[in-house]
Amino acid sequence: MFSLMFDQAFSTTRVMVIMRGLDPEESLRLATVAWDAGMTMVEIPIQSPSAVAALRTVAEAAAARGLFVGAGTVITTDQVLVARDAGAAYTVSPGTDEAIIEASLAAGLPTLPGVATASDIQRCVRLGLRWLKAFPASVLTPAWFTAMRGPFPEVRFVATGGVTVDSAPEYWAAGARAVALGSALSDPSTLDALGKLAA
Repeated sequence: MFSLMFDQAFSTTRVMVIMRGLDPEESLRLATVAWDAGMTMVEIPIQSPSAVAALRTVAEAAAARGLFVGAGTVITTDQVLVARDAGAAYTVSPGTDEAIIEASLAAGLPTLPGVATASDIQRCVRLGLRWLKAFPASVLTPAWFTAMRGPFPEVRFVATGGVTVDSAPEYWAAGARAVALGSALSDPSTLDALGKLAA
């Protein structure tokens, strides 16, 4: 049930955009750029009050377009409720925390926990999750995705952490279903390349 939102969202894009540490106005501007370029999945880490305000602003704009905005770097159950109240459509965490997974699902929010080991993946699968964030992807390397496809063919990974416009195709070739990119969106010279990646 909770994987359906990710199934739907990632059926039209292979790129998630992470907007960290930006004020509401800049977050909305860059989110609009991303959406117009075909990158419909946006994550805003909520590590400060201003970040929560940015999430609220972008979530309202996303709702008008029928799009999804997630709250990232969710590391406490209290943040799950903050994310829900700010309009997040899903939560993202850097690691696997069953309390956060359960709190997110109880709040009606699909969740994308971070995994780095087979044990992490097994715990998430046992809880009914099919979409997972592989973090940090640049440390795990593309070979990790190839290795994990064998025992976990039903799991769909979003490669996150250190992935670049240039390296993204390596992760897809290795089995990642999507990649998450951060600072690349703020560089106008990469926008065309990002749009092609998103498609």
